[in-house]
Amino acid sequence: MTMQDPIADLLTRMRNAQMAGHQQVEMPNSKIKRSILQVLKDEGFIIGFSSTDELKSTLNVELKYHEGVAVIEEIHRVSRPGLRIYKEVGDLPQIRGGLGVAIVSTDKGVMTDKSARSAGVGGEVLCTVF
Repeated sequence: MTMQDPIADLLTRMRNAQMAGHQQVEMPNSKIKRSILQVLKDEGFIIGFSSTDELKSTLNVELKYHEGVAVIEEIHRVSRPGLRIYKEVGDLPQIRGGLGVAIVSTDKGVMTDKSARSAGVGGEVLCTVF
């Protein structure tokens, strides 16, 4: 069975692992997932991630907690395979007045909404994190 939306799978696995109180979560590896996880790491939402070099490569994500509470309060998929959401640089969403981030896939790579605004590019809004 093939996975229809690997980004939604990434977000759901992270959300479920945090609700269960797990320190790490494992999932299939892909380039777009690594890009999203790098943005989450740079923004301080996760501790880090690593990938294995096996036949079926996997990603290990170390989740971040502060005083026993998950750092990621909300994580939602915006654009999906059935309904792609593209925004120009002026229309990029601000999450909770700039406290959260929107992860955007641009022609210059995957980046936050703030980085996309400063680079002057728009793109596909993949997900929002708060």
